[in-house]
Amino acid sequence: MGKLASDGFDPQAFLSRVGAGKTILKFEKNQPIFKQGDVADAVFYLQKGSVKLTVLSGQGREAVVGILEPGQFFGEGCLNGHPLRIATTTAMEASVVTSITKQAMIAALHSEPKFSKLFMAYLLTRNSRIEEDLIDQLFNSSEKRLARLLLLLAHFGKEGRPQPILLDVSQETLAEMIGTTRSRVSYFMNKFRKLGLISYNGKIEVHNSLLNAVLREKPEIEREDPSSAV
Repeated sequence: MGKLASDGFDPQAFLSRVGAGKTILKFEKNQPIFKQGDVADAVFYLQKGSVKLTVLSGQGREAVVGILEPGQFFGEGCLNGHPLRIATTTAMEASVVTSITKQAMIAALHSEPKFSKLFMAYLLTRNSRIEEDLIDQLFNSSEKRLARLLLLLAHFGKEGRPQPILLDVSQETLAEMIGTTRSRVSYFMNKFRKLGLISYNGKIEVHNSLLNAVLREKPEIEREDPSSAV
């Protein structure tokens, strides 16, 4: 019989501390957290840093399918019966991760409503993002997909001024995430800069004008290059 829920339960404290079935792990830049095909027996929560998710096809092609930031879970597929990892996760910078065994995760979800609510909110947000990404891939050009990705990475909309992209994301990674080549990304980035949609000041800064261009029915970013729908 599971323990009764505690009214004083703090989900963030639960996720940030070592406890039964929980371990705090530290990873250096480019260090894998788990690899595609590994046994799936734990859920992870990113406390600090950033994590890249990649998938390798049977033909040997690798694709970046997501970039995680603090406050996000990953590896939750084990809760749905996945015996093996379907993706590889790699730290993009020095990162701190909480590892929660499958058993401990299920127990917390059953006994702590506050934690269950937090995890459910994450799942709903992630599901909405996956749907938006699928629509983006199906109907938008690679140029417009890049513009949307830059806006997402900059968390645009939280402030009314240019927003820097704090993550160190290479053009190759951006290309893998939107399904095009690095040379195309380089071309689009230079084009965005010349149009005043982004700027470089140590970090890439995203301007209001990029959001306006994406929202227009015939965005300015697509007018000069008919071949951008790659």
